[in-house]
Amino acid sequence: MSRFAEVIVLARGAEEVMEPLTRPDENREWHQCFTRVDDWVFAGLSRPSERCYTWVTQFIRHNWHGLLSHLESLDWPNPHSVQVLVRDEDDDCFGLWMIYDGKLTEVPLPRTKREPFSASLTGVLSRTDRYPLSGEQG
Repeated sequence: MSRFAEVIVLARGAEEVMEPLTRPDENREWHQCFTRVDDWVFAGLSRPSERCYTWVTQFIRHNWHGLLSHLESLDWPNPHSVQVLVRDEDDDCFGLWMIYDGKLTEVPLPRTKREPFSASLTGVLSRTDRYPLSGEQG
């Protein structure tokens, strides 16, 4: 089954943690590689541990089982800074996942609702304000 999903990972000081995910690895349950997008430093910050990096990948098939649990298991130097954005092809917007109590957990976004959908690994994230309320003019 062909499905598109885009994943963005943002984290501070995580160059070493994410580097292996930028190379192919047949032992991973999923096989796409991440690409580092930038290496800019937040204004005034100079220590490497405070640099925030971004990595992106796009899955073109329904083959990213295990990705979220793999990211959750990594030894992040600043786990509180890890943000994972996931947008499946049927989602209205990216969902936000962060590490809480050692678990990668979806953070509820205002005016959104996630519903199960068998063709998607995460379900479908819909904007609840996407359509006018009954009786409103669009």
